Amino acid sequence: MDAPERVADLGMLTGQLMRAIQEELFEKLAEQGHPTVRPRHGSVLAFLGPEGARATDISARSGQHKQVVGTIVDELVGLGYVTREPDPDDRRAKRVVPTELGLDEITKARATLTAIEHRHAKDLGVRSFAAFKATLQEITRNQLNWRRADPDEPAA
Repeated sequence: MDAPERVADLGMLTGQLMRAIQEELFEKLAEQGHPTVRPRHGSVLAFLGPEGARATDISARSGQHKQVVGTIVDELVGLGYVTREPDPDDRRAKRVVPTELGLDEITKARATLTAIEHRHAKDLGVRSFAAFKATLQEITRNQLNWRRADPDEPAA
């Protein structure tokens, strides 16, 4: 007798969604001249603007440990996507600054992600997709605060 098929839980669904988006994104980036960029690099590149950012700020925004961010920055320096430069606001600190190659990747990645979202909005309907995204943002925000939540207290 076959076991009943398990209904995907939130972790499974969001993991599958992330992997499917990454697969499309990095395939498109490879086609557009960025074959060496990998999903792990996104935890740095996704949080950079033209002015760059401190590794500690990237770590806080991405949710990655500072050591992990440092390792990824080292890889991206080696690939020519970022440089480490003195922080103009604090001479003791360094900023991770995208190179021309890095800015090209960031621009293309954001355009590809926008196209993916537009496709889903078209398929689901703009209102449904906006509601889905708002709900997903709320769930994500709540999950990030799971340690602060008291399961015995009623929801506000």
